[in-house]
This record gives sequence, structure tokens and C-alpha cells, in this order.
Amino acid sequence: MKMSGCVPEESGGRIGDGPEGTALAHDLIRMADQWGSRFGLSRRAFLKSQMGWAATFLAMNRVFGSFFRVDRAEAAEKGAMAESVDRLRDQFVFDVQVHYLQEGFPSPEGLLSLRRTADRWRDDGGQATVEDLRFEAFYRSVFEESQTRAAVLSNAPNDDKAAWFLTNEQALGTRDRVNRRTGRRSLLAHGLFTPGQPGWLDELDRVVEMRPDAWKGYTLGDPGGTSRYPWRMDDEDLVYPAYERMEKAGIRTVCVHKGLLPTGYRGMLSEEQIRSAGVDDVGKAARDWPNLDFVIYHSAIEKVIPKAADAEAFERTGRIDWVTDLAEIPEKHGVENVYAELGAVFASTCVAHPGLCAGVLGTLLRGFGPGRVCWGTDSVWFGSPQWQIEAFRRIEIPVAMQQRFGFPSLGPADGPLKRAVLGENAARLYGLDPEEAETG
Repeated sequence: MKMSGCVPEESGGRIGDGPEGTALAHDLIRMADQWGSRFGLSRRAFLKSQMGWAATFLAMNRVFGSFFRVDRAEAAEKGAMAESVDRLRDQFVFDVQVHYLQEGFPSPEGLLSLRRTADRWRDDGGQATVEDLRFEAFYRSVFEESQTRAAVLSNAPNDDKAAWFLTNEQALGTRDRVNRRTGRRSLLAHGLFTPGQPGWLDELDRVVEMRPDAWKGYTLGDPGGTSRYPWRMDDEDLVYPAYERMEKAGIRTVCVHKGLLPTGYRGMLSEEQIRSAGVDDVGKAARDWPNLDFVIYHSAIEKVIPKAADAEAFERTGRIDWVTDLAEIPEKHGVENVYAELGAVFASTCVAHPGLCAGVLGTLLRGFGPGRVCWGTDSVWFGSPQWQIEAFRRIEIPVAMQQRFGFPSLGPADGPLKRAVLGENAARLYGLDPEEAETG
């Protein structure tokens, strides 16, 4: 298995915004020069190595505070970090959000921009191209370059069906293609549903016959731009007939994209789309449909890429836009069939703003408990999932933050809480026996 570290590009790339990002980059370069030279490694070669992983965690602890469990030896001694990673090779990791783009996708520029932002956090050897978003790169990144054992292929709509990431046929066909290649149940897949679009209920009925493993919907209609078809989860006239069909078909996991709005969205999206992207419709839908499980993707974090101001707002108030609202739903509405998913929200906070990342995790675990938070990476938009897996294994909520906000400790990499989040919760939700995803 090949892995690369989550480090800045040498030519001006920085992790995070503001002086902390600059300090972090300088600290990493210093360690790369000091320790890489012992083994005849260039700065870039060191940063791409597993020792570079450990150096990244050390540098982040120095700049931001002690958020990651890491030993100096893992950065300074060849093989020490690899031994730590290999020790957990049998840990069950189930990623409930992975993606790739169909060959004919008309405008990949926005997704490439997101991937290139991630390339400033992790050096994978060059500038991403559209080929890094296609099937073979997806398969290699998820199943060969990471310790992911099982994954769910997700999808995204557009008012123009030609601009979907994948058609439902392509997504479900990919599930079968990957499982034939691996010889096990490695990949599951969503069926996309699009309330309000012409013929959408007929499409849902057709997809039922293809037996998706779960459903995926986007309440703002189109995740990247304007749409004529935003909808609410609690719309009894429009959406409840779909829930009835889902329940009757026995495909009862309903994943819903919330938050994660594009930069400058107030000048781009309609007010109806913005309202639909929030979480005030989740509680009623969950209460009205107790036999369905609703998985809220991205944990409803408001922005694609949070900024330093968002981290400072959490430190000041203890609240995170839309994430806190989501985490309060189980108690407020008395429901136990709502889950939070970590795709993109973990990737966009853990390196740039680890304090905010700890706040997100603590907020979700305080509100949902350890049994209803699911691992997702939004790969391949962020490259191979492995850097996120390793960061999650090592992150901890500092004791002072635990005490101030009533957050739990995350515990060790192989402890019960992290095992639950990384795989056990999703396996239970999807009815997947981990042994089905084991290698031969």
C-alpha cells in the first residue's frame, strides 16, 4: 500500500490560512531538511514519505496545540511510522462517501479546484488533472492506496442529467465491477433521487429494481450551483411518497447532503436553496418516518472550506454553524434514526484548523453518541482516503476542551469509539458483515 503525507506544496502552498499556516510550513521544511538529510532524502522525498506524515502531526501540535498522538521517533527514524500504520492494517474501515466522475462529465473545474486545494495539504507528487477524478484513479486511491476495506459510492445530481457525477446505472454498475475485481463485497452504492425533477418518482421506482444499498438526495437541488428543484425533507406532499416507496422496498437508509455550500454562495444560490440546505427539516422527517434511517452528509457544516474566523467563532461561542444545530436534533425531537457523516468536514478542518475539527467531532459525539457518527472522506475529491484515516486515528480532543464543552475523549486509534466511527456504525447501518469485506 502506497501513502503520501498531508504536507504543503513547497512552492508557496500552505496548510490553513493566516500566520499559523506559514509557521506550520516553515516548521515542516525545517524538519524535512534536518531529518531527511540523514537518509539522503530531498525535502520533497521526505515530506512524501511516512516520516513526513509524522513530521506533519508534530508540526501541527507545535503550532495549534496537542491535538495529535505522535512520537518524535516516527518522524526521525526510518520505519517507525510505517510500523505504526501497519499495526492497524486489520482495522475495519468503512468509508460511506467516495466518488468519481463519469467520462462525459461536462465541467470538472470546480472539483479539480477542490482537489488542488487538498493538494496543498498533502503532497501527492503533482497537480491533479481530470484523470485523477476518473474510475481507475478512484479504484487505486480507495482500494490500493488506503486501508479502506469497504466503501459506498455516492453521487450528485444536476438539473441537467448529463451533468450528474454518474448516472444511477453507472453507479450501480460500478458496484458490481469493483466487487468482481476485488472478489468480495468491497463497494456498495447509492441510488440518487431528485424530488421535483420531471419523472423523478418513476426513476425512483426503476432504481428500486436495481437494488441500491441506500438512497442519496440533495435538498438544495444541485450541490454546485443554482437549481430549479430545491426541496425539504419534511415536505409531505412532494417527498413523503418517496419515503413510502423506500420503506416498502426495504431500502431504508436515506442519505441527504446538507450544508457544504460553495464559497460566496449568497451571491450564487437562491434563498430557497439556502433555506433547503439547512437542517430545520430533519427532525420532523425523522419523527414521521421512524423506520427509515437518515444520514446527514458532511454533518451539515455550512462551508466547503472553513476559515480561521470559523475556528475563532467556535472558540468564542462553542457553536459551529449548522453542525451544532444538527447535533441538537436527537434530543430536541426525541429521534434515534438520524446519523451524522464526516465526509469533507473532517478533511477540510483536521489539517487547517484542528481545534475546529476537534470541536466538530466533540459536538457530534455529544449530540449523537458514539453509535451514530459514520466515517466518510469524500474521496477522490481529497485524494486517497489514507491521510484522513491516519489523522482520525491520531486526533484527540484536548482535556481542557472536553471539560469546557462536555465533549468525550476520542481515545486510542484502536479504542472502541474510533472503531465505531471508522467502521462499525456504518456496517450496522448497511447490514454489512465486516468479514464480507475482508481479503481472501
